[in-house]
Amino acid sequence: MLNYIIKRLAIAVPTILVLIVFSFLLMHAAPGGPFTSERAVPPEILANLEAKYGLDQPLYMQIWTYIKNVVFHFDFGPSFTYKDRTVNEIIAQGFPITLTYGSVAFVFAVIVGVSLGVAAAIYHNSWLDYLAVGISIGAQVLPNFVMAPILVLIFTLWLGWLPGGGWENGEVKFLIMPVIALSTSFMASIARIMRSSMLEVMNANHIRTARAKGLPTRQIIFRHALKPAMLPVVSYLGPAFVSMITGSVVIDMFFSTGGIGLFFVNAALNRDYSVMMGITILIGVLTILFNLVVDIIYAWIDPKIRY
Repeated sequence: MLNYIIKRLAIAVPTILVLIVFSFLLMHAAPGGPFTSERAVPPEILANLEAKYGLDQPLYMQIWTYIKNVVFHFDFGPSFTYKDRTVNEIIAQGFPITLTYGSVAFVFAVIVGVSLGVAAAIYHNSWLDYLAVGISIGAQVLPNFVMAPILVLIFTLWLGWLPGGGWENGEVKFLIMPVIALSTSFMASIARIMRSSMLEVMNANHIRTARAKGLPTRQIIFRHALKPAMLPVVSYLGPAFVSMITGSVVIDMFFSTGGIGLFFVNAALNRDYSVMMGITILIGVLTILFNLVVDIIYAWIDPKIRY
């Protein structure tokens, strides 16, 4: 297992370097620049700005300088839009907020999704199964950019139960709607995957043997069926968690949480290369990290994977 982890980490480093290079090239290939706007900047001022931020250097020198600063100093550079702030400061401000409601949404989606899937499989073709499937289908067709305005309309404008936006250090009332809007579609996918996997496992030979021995249903489910049935769900959790972090763009726009998604959108609109690169690298590292965690959990659940 340790050798497997070391190999995956060794692959992660060149993967991140390739991500940096390609992202850098794609951003510089896009039309416009961080200092171009509706009002033209005089050539002398533009030249001074480009010299200050190193944009007058050859592209390969810019890439090398950026990689060197990131790898050896963990410095993503200054922001072109927020003149008095660095990218590290922007990430330090927005990422904890995004990570907070993203993690809560992830836990909520896993608990509710797995519970619905297990209940639907155990009570197959009953009213509970139809209810769970109906909830999953309804939630699947309501992505976060649809759920967010619906929640604001119902719970803020009509009922007045919850605030329509803000963060206030993560108070529960400010956390409820972002979590529901972000987790709904993922919860539906987990429930659907869990139901299909559980139905397949419940018809396996070792489950029939356990029933023939007279073991209680609860023991059969939690001791013999749940663990192998979780394998497809576990393989989905890594990309799902990263998708929740990247999906925070819509949540930040609707609920004004101050998370990292809004900074990413503004950076894309303003060609703020350093902020875009910093957030892109952060998301890339998270993707690699959580895929590694999922592979480790997968090998722990199914020992055959280790060999």
